[in-house]
Amino acid sequence: MAPPPPEPISSSSSDLTLMDPEPMPSENTPLITGKSTDEAEDGAHHKPSKPLPKMQVFLLCFAKVMEPIAFFAIFPFIAEMVAKNGNLPKSDVGFYSGLIESLFSATQMVVLYFWGHLADTIGRKPVLLWTLAGMTVATFFFTVSTTIWQMILFRCIAGVFSGSGLVIRTMLSDHTTSETQAVAFSWFAFANNMGIFLGPIIGGVLADPVEQFPSVFKGIQLLEDYPYLLAGVALTVINIVSIVLCIFYLEETLEPEPTETTSSTAGPVIRPHRLSTRELLKAPGVAVVIWVYTHVMFLAFAFTAILPVLLYTPVKLGGVGFSAFHISLWMATQGAAQAAWLVIAFPFLQRRIGTKGSMAACVVAYPFFFAGYVVMNFLLRADTESAMAAFWVVAPIVAVVGPGVSMAFTAVQLALNDVSPNPHVMGTLNALAMTAASAVRSFVPGVSTVLFAIGVHNQILWGHLVWAILIPIAMSLMIFVKWLPEDKQSHKLAREREEDED
Repeated sequence: MAPPPPEPISSSSSDLTLMDPEPMPSENTPLITGKSTDEAEDGAHHKPSKPLPKMQVFLLCFAKVMEPIAFFAIFPFIAEMVAKNGNLPKSDVGFYSGLIESLFSATQMVVLYFWGHLADTIGRKPVLLWTLAGMTVATFFFTVSTTIWQMILFRCIAGVFSGSGLVIRTMLSDHTTSETQAVAFSWFAFANNMGIFLGPIIGGVLADPVEQFPSVFKGIQLLEDYPYLLAGVALTVINIVSIVLCIFYLEETLEPEPTETTSSTAGPVIRPHRLSTRELLKAPGVAVVIWVYTHVMFLAFAFTAILPVLLYTPVKLGGVGFSAFHISLWMATQGAAQAAWLVIAFPFLQRRIGTKGSMAACVVAYPFFFAGYVVMNFLLRADTESAMAAFWVVAPIVAVVGPGVSMAFTAVQLALNDVSPNPHVMGTLNALAMTAASAVRSFVPGVSTVLFAIGVHNQILWGHLVWAILIPIAMSLMIFVKWLPEDKQSHKLAREREEDED
């Protein structure tokens, strides 16, 4: 069993934990009791070298899979569910479906800071369990809703309890060092992708079983009255497994705050001091890392929204004109390639060139990745033998090499870990970054698809208006990456090069 969480420290909810020595420390005084000056000035994440706790990482990644499964499982049937529950014409279904998902993101944006602060105060494990349990209950009741207002209510409640992702990020940060964090967060990203992949499959296969599998389920009144109950039960069972495993095997990672030192060499007595959110944002490197984090999420949300529509849109309008089968094959290929880049390539790359170097490489590649879809369309428009031959050279590069830009998601998370002033604000720092990302997600997908539709409908720039906007936005990210503070892995590599030269 995990040790009990540390006692809460009374303060206003707008305060964050930071250690402040008394009397006033010199510039080199450690922030955390019992650590050397060198360790302290490296920040919160620089810990003594230790092996990666594989079982703890596995449990956290398994819990992470549950969140996107619960989120994306409703996508295959939400439009049908809205139409049935609201008795609506097809023309109104899209509005209410979009409203339900936008409210989820809006609710999440409001509460993430609360969950992050709570995780920094009473402990990571209880907050993780509460959020997982709340998401499970809300998702189940969503699947048995019989009116649109019930759907909205329970989706908003699910948004309220959507803090497990930030707690898992924080616990992974607590478990890792600068040498092991790349591997752990690569598996974290892989787990998220697995949830995105499995969620729609579970929801699609189990939705309305009476209609899909009449030979098995026809005549079962409960499933006829609640066509999405079976999907809700499956999601509940899966989440309960994760919750039970976390209860019995997951360890608390928030260490109690030291209040005084006993070592004569550790420095003066230390007492808890409070840092406001504004002061946290002014801490070295924090603001620019959160900006880069939000910028990367902006590009990701926009591309994710545009891709399915682009692949479906006819070539003459600016798309690729794939069939449903080819769209599925393309997206599956990109998903597999992204997983390989995250799990295999990123840890190696991060060890070789550091977090900032890895981030810079992804940022340089982003505009070319986006431009690849424009090139594909122009080659298909040309429809000559040489153009088609060139297309079959460009398309695999876009599908397999292009998803390497997804390593930016993991790199910016490691950058966030590195700038945390100390472990006791890691949850709040993650919450601030994810709140900004949630704000972006509440409007970017919709705006992106509207811009795509405008460009296609009016043939602005041959239908490539949205890329003409996104490519410069991607290029501008290069400016902000230059402002990122040097990460610990880069410092380590620099020291090793100096030692080799000596």
